[in-house]
Amino acid sequence: MTRADLALLRLVRTESVGPITYRRLLARFSTPEDALDALPGLAQAGGRAKPPRIPPMTEVEREAAALARLGGRFLFLGQPDYPAFLAQLPDAPPALAVLGDLALLSSRAVGIVGARNATANGMRMAEMLGAELAAQLAVVSGLARGIDAAAHEGALRTGRTIAVIAGGLDQPYPPEHAGLQQRIAETGAVITEAPLGTAPVGRHFPKRNRIIAGLVLGLVVIEAAARSGSLYTARLANEAGREIFAVPGSPLDPRSKGANELIRQGAQLTETAADIFANLPDNPARQGLARDPMFQHVMPGFAESPPTWEDPDASTAELSRARAEIPALIGADPVRVDEIARRCQLSSAAIRAVILELELAGLVESLPGDRVVRSEEL
Repeated sequence: MTRADLALLRLVRTESVGPITYRRLLARFSTPEDALDALPGLAQAGGRAKPPRIPPMTEVEREAAALARLGGRFLFLGQPDYPAFLAQLPDAPPALAVLGDLALLSSRAVGIVGARNATANGMRMAEMLGAELAAQLAVVSGLARGIDAAAHEGALRTGRTIAVIAGGLDQPYPPEHAGLQQRIAETGAVITEAPLGTAPVGRHFPKRNRIIAGLVLGLVVIEAAARSGSLYTARLANEAGREIFAVPGSPLDPRSKGANELIRQGAQLTETAADIFANLPDNPARQGLARDPMFQHVMPGFAESPPTWEDPDASTAELSRARAEIPALIGADPVRVDEIARRCQLSSAAIRAVILELELAGLVESLPGDRVVRSEEL
């Protein structure tokens, strides 16, 4: 890795720097080194007593060397090999650790997700669709038990597949899929945004699911409960303009309720791979049913580009006023930044400068759609 890449990795691994904050820092400062130098002061201005932890260069050098020993490498947002469709998400991962074929990540792909406790028929369907789809494009799934594993196995028979995992590349999960992960890495790709050594826990899986949604042109749901990670992935994919497909199931089986509801709301009823190929767009451009979001509570602006950062040229007095007023306007429910501006009548430069300070202090989290939410009591 170059010194510039290592500096980017330091910024990615810095405490309180999430995907959206990362973009804003690089838009505001000319280099990652300049952003790292400015971080302690920005966090202090946001009310943080201790500066956020910034990993030393030796630490990220060790991480890069360990990944290289596994045969992997890092991809950074904005670099040519970074997955093109994934980069369109406003909260795209700043860095991906990859084992396998980098070019595959920017190829045409379809995702297949569904229940871990899948039925034999559900897994047979996932395996069949995986094999038929992989003959023409890449199949993406999450390496979980049940539908995911069956989709990967089917795809490996005829083509290539991409596994998106929630933990580090050295932490296969579930453990019995270590061999499957290795086979996928040899012919396809395995990717994660988690550092090496990261054990997958519950909070990591929604992050993994957004990567699945971002990589694909369309997403197939097979056997999903009414409240499930698969439906969450479908929501993210729909918000990002991807086509949604669902395999119908018995109304007597709770595992079919989610997929059946997707069909009721406009997803493409899917019985064969031909149903997918006939409705798959060339690009994620809100074609087909994605013109009209299927979900009642779609968060606006998920697929919008993040706002261009403005130089913090507000006066000292205006920044002081912004620091006094803005924290009270950010609560436990997400609020758009333009709504904050409407209520406080401050310049965009002052508002965004203070929001960045609060983010780096760990008090506020930025969300897609140019929204912010309180992460702790202010």
